[in-house]
Amino acid sequence: MSEQLDQQCVNTLRFLSVDMVQKADSGHPGLPLGAAPMAYVLWTRFLKFNPKNPVWADRDRFVLSAGHGSALLYSLLYATGYDVSLDDIKQFRQWGSKTPGHPERADTPGVEVTTGPLGQGMANAVGMAIAEAQLAARYNRPGHAPIDHRTYALVSDGDLMEGVAAEAASLAGHLQLGKLICLYDDNYVTLSAGTDITFSEDRAARFRAYGWQTIAVPDGNDLAAIETALTQAQAEMRRPTLILVRTHLGYGSPEQDSYKAHGSPLGVEDVRKTKQNLGWPTEPAFLVPDEALAHFRKAVERGAHSEAAWNGRLDAYTKAFPELAATLRGSLHGELPSGWDADIPVFPAEPKGLATREASGKIMNAIAPKLPALTGGSADLDPSTKTALKGCGDFSPPVKTGEDTQGSEGGGWSYAGRNLHFGVREHAMGAIVNGLAAHGGMIPYGATFLIFSDYMRPPIRLAALSRLHVIHVFTHDSIALGEDGPTHQPVEQLANLRAIPNLTLIRPCDANETAVAWQVALETKGRPVLLALTRQAVPTLDRNRYASAQGLRRGAYVLSEPAYGPAQLILIASGSEVGLIVAAAERLQTEGIAVRCVSMPSWDLFDAMPQADRDAVLPPSVRARLAVEAGSTQGWHRYVGDAGDVIGVDRFGASAPGDTVLREYGFSVDNVYARAKALLA
Repeated sequence: MSEQLDQQCVNTLRFLSVDMVQKADSGHPGLPLGAAPMAYVLWTRFLKFNPKNPVWADRDRFVLSAGHGSALLYSLLYATGYDVSLDDIKQFRQWGSKTPGHPERADTPGVEVTTGPLGQGMANAVGMAIAEAQLAARYNRPGHAPIDHRTYALVSDGDLMEGVAAEAASLAGHLQLGKLICLYDDNYVTLSAGTDITFSEDRAARFRAYGWQTIAVPDGNDLAAIETALTQAQAEMRRPTLILVRTHLGYGSPEQDSYKAHGSPLGVEDVRKTKQNLGWPTEPAFLVPDEALAHFRKAVERGAHSEAAWNGRLDAYTKAFPELAATLRGSLHGELPSGWDADIPVFPAEPKGLATREASGKIMNAIAPKLPALTGGSADLDPSTKTALKGCGDFSPPVKTGEDTQGSEGGGWSYAGRNLHFGVREHAMGAIVNGLAAHGGMIPYGATFLIFSDYMRPPIRLAALSRLHVIHVFTHDSIALGEDGPTHQPVEQLANLRAIPNLTLIRPCDANETAVAWQVALETKGRPVLLALTRQAVPTLDRNRYASAQGLRRGAYVLSEPAYGPAQLILIASGSEVGLIVAAAERLQTEGIAVRCVSMPSWDLFDAMPQADRDAVLPPSVRARLAVEAGSTQGWHRYVGDAGDVIGVDRFGASAPGDTVLREYGFSVDNVYARAKALLA
């Protein structure tokens, strides 16, 4: 490889990026100009991928955490032969293009995760590295390694400033994720100024304290030094690696090292000057020299060869371990094995009942033995969220340094463990779970109290945007949790989460609805599912008297009809408040009032039903409707209409025993009865 061709390839990446930003009159030219050399070395000498099969299971994962530099990623994808054309490059940031402003997983072949909100991609990469380590430990066997790849991320100053990246990096170091390598575009400049005004700590020392290996490359244009650093990073198997590459934002441009090069097109004249400064023809735009393209496109043959070799190894593995191989293939393809739900318990009617978090724990542990892809954990709250998978081991580095965990499936401490301990790191948990889902091979879940979903909203939103199948278990779902008070009592969280598109939120009313909610959560594809569960016990309804809990699949269903005549009044509730409306309905019916009770565990599922089916549950002719939910009333009026009413919580909670708080806030049979009667007055 000649030095001249290397430089031509680097500049090809630089100026494809600059030209697409200039044509769009929008974008971020600074990062591609500075970071192109490290990206070039990684993609042509280290990264294992097949452009013709972007979802090949044993590819290396590359995450552009600094998603504002998307033009560089699109240049790499086009140059190396992905299904991204030069015309796609020219449509950067335009309607319907494969090259949106920030990388979006669902839009562009080769984009592993949606990035742009800083820090998220780095935490996603930690999740991907965890996924690789767990799958390798569970499925690899001596002489057979169907899972053997690395995760790389390109991160920026902004990424390292974000708290979510610090949370994730701390956990990655603790877990000794040696196959995680982050290239740090260390250019000393942010969007609005130099880093010296906000970011002066020793980043290398910080990461060493986390348990990372750190390597410095003083000159970001030194391809040999970058190659040496990546080789050293690959050799380190017990520590993740941060390679600090000293670059120059907007390298070669008149605005080099200035924040002005970060997020605005250079302008026609400065594009010309930059090309002249770096010895690149000023015309035509979008120039791709034949020699450079031929060199980049060697990735197609290289990738096909790598995948073919892996297929051969997978065939040998299948012959040696047919049952393991079948399980692995099913998990990688996102399949639910036959009979996975056979042992889900059916809960007997019980007036006292049990908390839906308790029921959820029983259901998860009934499913886990037959669904090996199910893996996850909580933000230090397993005893409260009831989400530990018994007998499935804890994901942790080996107790003894140097111990080989490959193939050590089972209980105990190893990478094979399916219980992930995130520590008190809710934000990182959400982003890491997204990385697990994006990697493939598992159905991941995270768990915490509903109030702390506030810490997780960015990754929840990105999961919905990215169409990732993740599950979040949110317990302690209302003011009923009691004494911990308003800091821990969710009020507006249900409304906030329901506002996110492409997300399913389910708040089951009892143990049997919780069982169906888990079935829906695991069967759902292409979107996150959130379960909101109670801390307190709730009655387990007698399904001989009330409709089947399978009605949950429709989002809302008729739980009970009037004993006589058509309904005059509809009582609607979700979760723990369903028991209230059932009791109130019984009292109302003793007075001759015909009441229909509707359990409405999921607005999202209900709104997806045909209008005729929704009208069958909430007939337009019955205008007297009362909704009851221990959360914000926002949004409920579209279901109760202008003649209806809502009992909810539109102020913060209070510290007192849960039963007292509920009573004082109007969640009693007496108040439901009185408010319902008022609608008929």
